[in-house]
Amino acid sequence: MCGIAGIFRHDGGPIDRDLLIRMTAALAHRGPDGQGLHTEPGIGLGHRRLAIIDTQGGTQPMCNEDASVHVIFNGEIYNYPALRPELQALGHVFANRSDTEAIVHAWEEWGPACVERLDGMFAFALWDRRRGMLFLARDRLGKKPLHYAQTPSGLVFASELRALADLPGVPMRIDPVAVDDYLAYGYIPDPASIYVGIRKLPPAHTLLIGPPDRARRRCPTPQRYWHPARAAADDHDARSPQAHGGLDAAADELRRRLEAATAARLMADVPLGAFLSGGVDSSGVAAAAARARAEAGLPPLDTFTIGFAGGDDETPYATAVARHCGTRQHTESAAAIDWIAAARDQAAVFGEPFGDPSAVPTRIVCGLARRHATVALSGDGGDEVFAGYRRHRFHLLVERARRLLPPAARRGAVATLARLYPKLDRAPRLLRAKHTLTELSLESGLGYFRTMARIQDERRRDLYAPLQAAALGGHDPGARISALMAESGQDEPLAQAQYVDLQTWLPGMMLTKVDRASMAEGLEVRCPFLDHRLVSWGLGLPPSLKLGGGGGKRVLKRALEAWVPRAVLYRPKQGFATSLAGPLRAAMPRLHQLLLGPGLLDAGLFNRDAVARLLAEHASGQCDHAQPLWSLLVLEGFLTGARPSLPVTLDMGTAA
Repeated sequence: MCGIAGIFRHDGGPIDRDLLIRMTAALAHRGPDGQGLHTEPGIGLGHRRLAIIDTQGGTQPMCNEDASVHVIFNGEIYNYPALRPELQALGHVFANRSDTEAIVHAWEEWGPACVERLDGMFAFALWDRRRGMLFLARDRLGKKPLHYAQTPSGLVFASELRALADLPGVPMRIDPVAVDDYLAYGYIPDPASIYVGIRKLPPAHTLLIGPPDRARRRCPTPQRYWHPARAAADDHDARSPQAHGGLDAAADELRRRLEAATAARLMADVPLGAFLSGGVDSSGVAAAAARARAEAGLPPLDTFTIGFAGGDDETPYATAVARHCGTRQHTESAAAIDWIAAARDQAAVFGEPFGDPSAVPTRIVCGLARRHATVALSGDGGDEVFAGYRRHRFHLLVERARRLLPPAARRGAVATLARLYPKLDRAPRLLRAKHTLTELSLESGLGYFRTMARIQDERRRDLYAPLQAAALGGHDPGARISALMAESGQDEPLAQAQYVDLQTWLPGMMLTKVDRASMAEGLEVRCPFLDHRLVSWGLGLPPSLKLGGGGGKRVLKRALEAWVPRAVLYRPKQGFATSLAGPLRAAMPRLHQLLLGPGLLDAGLFNRDAVARLLAEHASGQCDHAQPLWSLLVLEGFLTGARPSLPVTLDMGTAA
């Protein structure tokens, strides 16, 4: 696991080495074990290394035999032991044991199509002097990040936004549309960033700048090389219940695939452990890893758990799994978090506003793991692949009703009823029908967006100052979801929702959270559930094998019955965090000082009276506004602390 940075010049001119050193140094937390640089006319590549495989010989930038191809790489290639002999048979010579070298020779052999042969998590930049090409690539699911920006002379790129800050030719202007997306989603979806001039390379995309592009001084459009829905359709084992033999046969196949994916991710020359929250996904991964280590005669697996005060604490379940699987358990309490300080610090970790408060305990558990290991396995991806979120069940039920009602009735009578129905947040669940009626009145994509949104449209619009509202020009964050559902090529509602999750929520929220939190602690995290073959197989399963028995992940729970206590598998789902409503009420004086102060309001984004109303309603206990308040706190921290040497300005020319 590492950090990469680079400078490319269209004219082939000299590279500012001091600037490249500064960019690379900004990523030191991602690679505390060493730094490497390569410069030649037109290109500069910088690398920070966290040594995992071939700790002595795997230094980067790495080149081929005649030094005509250089690469910098962040991630792991799990199938490099198979690629190595294949490439050697084709005449390529390897100089070390690292997985990085497989990328160099794969490029020489297959060119841009090399990414289709790589199995792993990766973001890399490759320079081919003889072809005059720069090639950037990101893995299929978006586990590793890559940001880039065009400059008057060429292109700069890096693992994190902080490495691109204050660079010549990179304007640090805030995009008002990105602000709206951040408050709506809790993060800024690919390919945008908080800044107008900086982009994120989307998952499963490459960017190739060749000689014609250099001559025209342009940056071409990123190209997609993998599509999850098409991959699922191509997996013949998952097409129908008849093909996989029903629930028990599918559970057996899932167990086999999870064992294989986990075994591949145990490869390391440094200590390795696993997160263990006490939920289904992390328990399954920990169990698979513990079994593999025991069969190999290795010492027990180290597992890591964070406990919370009160009813949010899952420590007893994690302890039960650790005892059942024979792991060496490490537990730490997250009871004493200063949530206000943590929110304001979030921008320093993420480089832009990031509104998921569970990033705070995630960083704590990463810090705990780093004291005992350099690599940790996680259960990320289980919910997305096997339909574990409550919104999946909700969307499926509403979509069935939506398809029975004429569109005119939904837009008319149902929409009217939704507007008139009171918002009964504190009433029994059966009486809280306003959200359901509202979703039913909308088309499918906009309805699903409401189940994902952190702050609904009405609340966001109420918060904006006139200048920000005008800059948005009618921007609708939910339109992205509608477009993705159409792009998915699926008619089945659950398949559409899962496609949306894999394009937005998974890379933008879940994987970004884990990457930044783990890299802040110098820890590599690997996700067996996100093996791309397991993902395509899981997506292709029919809904009846994912949703059933009043919950999600039906086939996964059946598969894990052989490894994990049933009391863990079939209990209600909990999120990895604690409720913020109480802590924020207790800190109300500090909230008033920060959210009604110049740091937030002087940016011209928000209406002071609307923010004050939000604070008053939360303080009184009338409403739970913990998420909007947290999002505003994070944004305030970004505006006041992320770029103290630069004026923060809105770019009002980009909203359409």
